[in-house]
Amino acid sequence: MNELSFENTAVAFSHKDNAELKKSYLIFKAMNYPWLVKVGTFFMKSAIKLHFPVKPFIKWNVFQQFCGGESIKDCEETINLLKGRGVGTILDYSVEGEKSEKGFEATTKEILKTIDRSAGSEEIPFSVFKVTGIGSFDLLAKIQAGEKLSAKEEKAYEKLKERFHRICKYAYDNNVRILVDAEETWIQDVIDELTYKMMALFNKDSAIVYNTYQMYCHASLKNLKDAYHDATMHQYWLGAKLVRGAYMEKERERAEEKGYLDPIQPSKETTDQDFNKALKFCTDNKQRIAVICGSHNAYSNALLTELMDKHSVKHDDERFYFAQLYGMSDHISFNLAERGFNVVKYVPYGPVQSVMPYLVRRAEENTSIAGQSSREYMLVSAEMKRRNNQ
Repeated sequence: MNELSFENTAVAFSHKDNAELKKSYLIFKAMNYPWLVKVGTFFMKSAIKLHFPVKPFIKWNVFQQFCGGESIKDCEETINLLKGRGVGTILDYSVEGEKSEKGFEATTKEILKTIDRSAGSEEIPFSVFKVTGIGSFDLLAKIQAGEKLSAKEEKAYEKLKERFHRICKYAYDNNVRILVDAEETWIQDVIDELTYKMMALFNKDSAIVYNTYQMYCHASLKNLKDAYHDATMHQYWLGAKLVRGAYMEKERERAEEKGYLDPIQPSKETTDQDFNKALKFCTDNKQRIAVICGSHNAYSNALLTELMDKHSVKHDDERFYFAQLYGMSDHISFNLAERGFNVVKYVPYGPVQSVMPYLVRRAEENTSIAGQSSREYMLVSAEMKRRNNQ
């Protein structure tokens, strides 16, 4: 068998016809210009706020590139497309900014629907949720800061915990693995505590509940190791999704403003080192850890395949998964899947206007992460050139 390569663009983009490939080319080309992204996202947000009829345009380009649809039903075409290429789907309800108990309850019900769709379905191996989708961000921040809660806040926290338990129990009852997304460090300790309690309840026989570790935080590798030791002591499985992280600029600004130690790694190199050490740690302790490599970094993904081979782990071992975002890093996802590795794509969905914060973040991250949009652009360009030369 040929050595694993992420340069095979024929495999990476075989699911796109020429028109779809051209559209991806134009989107990533635009993302190479930070000023254009800034202006474009400003006008998109403003147009939606002022109820201008821009929804069809947004839906046709960036929404279609990075999202599966406005509802679970809308996502079926994407689910089947990925399934045909040997890649699973994680339905990610990406509506953000809910503030009311009614909104939190509606989000909880939608997450339960993703579990229903996943139950007994090989093509959707995981469900996922953000804790701030089912409870107040400010409340979590207050709890982590050790501030005294009012009677109303105590009641709200009890409701949040009830929703958290309801989601995890429903996942357990339906044998669906559930991922708890990572969030800002000033609420993450509370999220960790809630997640580990659910792991102790539901991960006795296998990993059902997974926590997420943002390796751009210098404390994350130690947190992962501590969580493993706790899981070993109390005899449950640790579900660990490893990512580099999503809130770096916000974290640094807050640390400077509040005058506390910056929680972010001093450099990208130290983040990469800790991410790869975490992969090794998880593989070394596979008798108690199930791991998801949530990365768009080619080296880290290749490293995990090498570690698996070194440990004589089968490519389709359920303890090991690779995950990328829909619309990005197809060269990694589909080349891994072709080799028989377990691969999933996060497929965000929700009403266009409600998913706008997610789309804006995707656009901004693609311009801020060194080489991200230019790499995608170059890969799509290479595939277009290859097709033209056939």
